[in-house]
Amino acid sequence: MDFFLDSLLLSRLQFALTTIIHIIWPVLSIGLSLFLLIIEIFWFKTGREVYYRQARFWSRLFLLNFGIGVVTGIPLEFQFGTNWAPFSIQNGDFFGNILGFEAAMAFMLEAGFLGIMLFGWDRVAPGVHLFSTAMVAFGASLSAFWIMAANAWMQTPDGVHLEHGRLVVDSYSAAIFNPSAFTSITHMWVASVETTLFLIGGISAWHLLKNRCREFYLISFRLALLSVIVIAPLQIVLGDLSGAVVARHQPAKLAAMEAHWQTNLPGQGAPWVALAWPDPEKQANTWAIEIPYGLSLLTTRSLTGKVTGLRDIPRENQPPVALPFYAFRVMIIIGFLLAFLMLWSAWVFIRKPLTLAHIDRQRHLLWAWVGSAPLGYIAVESGWITREVGRQPWVVYGMMRTEDAATSLPAGVVMTSLAGYTLIYGLLLFGYLFFVRRIIRQGPDLTSPLPAPEQHSPSPAGAGPALEDRQPLGGD
Repeated sequence: MDFFLDSLLLSRLQFALTTIIHIIWPVLSIGLSLFLLIIEIFWFKTGREVYYRQARFWSRLFLLNFGIGVVTGIPLEFQFGTNWAPFSIQNGDFFGNILGFEAAMAFMLEAGFLGIMLFGWDRVAPGVHLFSTAMVAFGASLSAFWIMAANAWMQTPDGVHLEHGRLVVDSYSAAIFNPSAFTSITHMWVASVETTLFLIGGISAWHLLKNRCREFYLISFRLALLSVIVIAPLQIVLGDLSGAVVARHQPAKLAAMEAHWQTNLPGQGAPWVALAWPDPEKQANTWAIEIPYGLSLLTTRSLTGKVTGLRDIPRENQPPVALPFYAFRVMIIIGFLLAFLMLWSAWVFIRKPLTLAHIDRQRHLLWAWVGSAPLGYIAVESGWITREVGRQPWVVYGMMRTEDAATSLPAGVVMTSLAGYTLIYGLLLFGYLFFVRRIIRQGPDLTSPLPAPEQHSPSPAGAGPALEDRQPLGGD
């Protein structure tokens, strides 16, 4: 019964629910817009029909993703006024401006050029269309920049001070490019790209296994594989850099992520806890599997580097432990699984070319790609949970506690809105999955007319067979 009477907890759950569901779509918007841009560059340079077909097919998924993302994103900003008014009053002079920048600079840019990208193939010159696709991709990435800059500031606030209970911005550049901004923005951006690539690769692998439009999906599978060879290792490096930033600026979060209770003594390394059952009441782990010196080495690059334990942090300032601890490990495991899949695929196809004849003998590998399709999303959600729960009990780290940021509302009111959001977001998610399934099952349209010849004349150096051979880049 206490659960239903806790307005703060209900507001937190409501924001968590809407964020966790909404984040599904910006992740794919970022990655898929970049994928579409690369494909259209190939089409612009070569004139090969297969790239045009790729762009038209994957843009259908992008349009659906963009529309649902807009609908689910609007209530998030409303909640800053309804459920988190004290936060908005104190921090609005910076945080509100950043959200305004995202809407005016990024969303409007993306939305403004989206129509040309989707419906302008026969209406504008090829260069104009390519520019529109580039602006959509740039807008999606710029949106991620502003959102993550705002969130990074909440993690490591800089460039501001409080005056009579209101935030005063001393330096916008210092606030935007705060200590965790670089790692936060790049880690999330690369996570979006990696999630998209494994989704595209998984969908393509499924169709290859089912013998549907094999030449078409071999192209998208190949592009996804070539891209993750760069992206997967880069994400692991960025994750390590992010951990170092957390260790330097948010020691309580790091200690919770690692279930690290006791600060290691001078000359003794802190162990890395691979698996454990944390007990906040006892301020210890009931049981643990540890790697000696591991945590010191990971966070300080020294076997005996000091790592602050939770016992040295007042209990009222300690974040929850179990949720960030396990969510963080889920993210790490998935990151290395995806990297292993990349290495396995690269090893297989370095030995022999990625052709239809060769790929038919790699069914286990293709099924692994199918299984990897949702893993990026799970890793993103796990990382977001780690990031946000690990910041507690602060909404702005060290400056404003979460309990002081919430609007004082009757619990029944919040419970009603939470139930409404749960229903609406559940229906939107169901509808999205229904239409995604239909798009994927229908597959690409390989028969519709191409843009008028005068609309696309590839340069002689880039000219090649259109699609008349029906085995573009992947025929045996």
